[in-house]
Amino acid sequence: MANSSLRVSKKNTNVAELTQAALADHRAGNLDKAAAQFLEVLKQQPRQFESLYSMGVISHAKNQPQEALAYLDRAAKVHPRFAQTYVARATVLQGLGELEKAKADLALAQQVQQVKEGVAAPAKNLSETIALASALSAKGDVEGSLAVYRQYLAGADDGQFYACFFNMGVALTGAGRDAEAEACFRQAVTLKPDFLLGHISLGTVLERMGNPEKALAHWKSAVESQPEGWESNVAEATQLYNNLGRVHEILKEYDLAEHYLSLSLKLNTDQPPALQHWIHLRQKQCRWPVLYGFNKTETELMQGASSLAMLSLNDEPAIQLKAAQRFVSEKVGQFERMVPFKHRYGHDKLRIGYLSSDLSTHAVSLLTVELFETHHRDEFEVHAFCWSKEDGTAFRERVRSAFDHFHKVGGLSDEEVAELIVAHEIDVLVDLQGITSGARPNIVARGPAPVQVAYLGFVGSSALPYVDYVVADAFIFPEELKQHFTEAPLYLPTLYQVSDSQRSFGPTPTREALGLPQDAFVLCAFNNNYKITPEMFESWMRILRRSPKSILWLLEDNVWSKENLKTYALAHGVAPERLYFAGRVLPQDYLARFRAADLFLDTSPYNAGTTANDALWAGLPLLTCPGKTYVSRMAGSLLNSAGLHELIAKDLADYENIAVRMSQQPSELAAIRSRLQEVKDAGDLFNTERFTQEFEHALKALF
Repeated sequence: MANSSLRVSKKNTNVAELTQAALADHRAGNLDKAAAQFLEVLKQQPRQFESLYSMGVISHAKNQPQEALAYLDRAAKVHPRFAQTYVARATVLQGLGELEKAKADLALAQQVQQVKEGVAAPAKNLSETIALASALSAKGDVEGSLAVYRQYLAGADDGQFYACFFNMGVALTGAGRDAEAEACFRQAVTLKPDFLLGHISLGTVLERMGNPEKALAHWKSAVESQPEGWESNVAEATQLYNNLGRVHEILKEYDLAEHYLSLSLKLNTDQPPALQHWIHLRQKQCRWPVLYGFNKTETELMQGASSLAMLSLNDEPAIQLKAAQRFVSEKVGQFERMVPFKHRYGHDKLRIGYLSSDLSTHAVSLLTVELFETHHRDEFEVHAFCWSKEDGTAFRERVRSAFDHFHKVGGLSDEEVAELIVAHEIDVLVDLQGITSGARPNIVARGPAPVQVAYLGFVGSSALPYVDYVVADAFIFPEELKQHFTEAPLYLPTLYQVSDSQRSFGPTPTREALGLPQDAFVLCAFNNNYKITPEMFESWMRILRRSPKSILWLLEDNVWSKENLKTYALAHGVAPERLYFAGRVLPQDYLARFRAADLFLDTSPYNAGTTANDALWAGLPLLTCPGKTYVSRMAGSLLNSAGLHELIAKDLADYENIAVRMSQQPSELAAIRSRLQEVKDAGDLFNTERFTQEFEHALKALF
């Protein structure tokens, strides 16, 4: 506004005084001056009711109906029981010819006033009650909504009370009043025991209150108490089963989780999230064949697998890419890139940001922490954008201290995080999460940095929009992989994987202390059990049959996988007693434990990553069989960089022959151990300073 008479006096900075002056000008008909003052108030207090309501009235008077409705909507949310707001809205709507909407607002104004005064009569029927209560709740007036339901309960007698209690519970849940909501949901299902949605909601609120066991107990009781034929309500029956499966999975009760998801999928196989979890649960338990049942072929079931599950289901990069693309199409929005590709901010130092929820005691940070510390600060400014949980460990503090700027973004929306990245003018955003558990892909999908790089979190193509590069080396990313990645390879000359040279070892345990036979050849396979495939396990059993003095030392992920693997061993002609299982221990003890083994057997197509790094760092030779995918070439990349080419098998037959030969020719294995130690002593095994220089050089070259 150019007219000097509309400028707000600098002396008039007190909000209360400014509001009173604006109201006086409004009453005097000085609309422009009043509007300028009301807008100044809203700059300081965006939720001040008087200014919002008055701006609605002034906008209407100035023939600006859409602005008037916008201001009046905001006013109603701040003060939902001011009936005149709805009268003013009705007036604006009448002017727009929206007569039905205007009529509804006038009725709402009358009801709001009556509820406020405590004289409202009960609605004539339940539908009217729900309509009025929902309108009040939508305006933020939870108490008014509850009052309407209570009045109906006090005066009606139509057998529909359970619906009132349920809706009261929904309103209370939305207001964060979970304890009160629990009481309402309990009343609803007491009045109507076959009310599935009520049972679902009661369990959900119990879970939200930190009582997952109570939620499970209630849902199980609800299932057991339902009349015959209750599953004909397929939508709610599957939701109930899915909730049971989900919480059992969170509690690591994988067998029960799989059971309930199976019941759900039998009712409706067209449930991609349920099918994805069901497949991965079977992988975790080593329940083979993984892809079996529901009158579907293996190919049909595989098409429903998650991106993570797909990494160990097959060795076809095209199929893995399709799985990632399905995830993106279902879960990731489509946005215009916020910052153009390779835009130059012109900083003296290149600003690099790391995006992750794993900046804590997690495999990704165990590898990357020294990289964060080693970045050359004369050329780089290092930021973290993190939504990790605080785990209270010294390692978490080490990770946090490694950054110049550590931004905790757990309380921000994806859009707000992206805007924060833009505000800090990050030149290179390194996504350490990809499409793994806990990821927030809609941050990078907005393109908040001119260059975005995928690293470590997801070991394949994420297919995410605007993720421009993936860190690679010539071994892990051969030329033929390019057609199966949406990211271009950012090649490093030595090795794609960084490492932490400051890892500490606990005391080396004796085999006796570990429960291992003293005179056996110990084949160690400490990958997560879900990486083990039937084909890989059969290969291991052939090795054991050919090498009678060998044992197989596995990670004990869960009781179900342990028992299943023992059963499969017996079926392959190997005594189950030749399988030994190690529980999870502290990182330093885990590293020391590798020294009790003779040879590490890698899995394929999902290789060891951090585990392979740890094994080699501990001096344990590792045998791998690389495939066609990025994930199947991780361990080979590490061995290649260490010069241990003879431990990279050509195929499974070669893999088995090498393992058997090593078990029978201790001098050859001893020579490999000696070479591995020499490479480490020379500083050539996973040299972090060298990696940092190569990584930084590659990033600078992009600009």
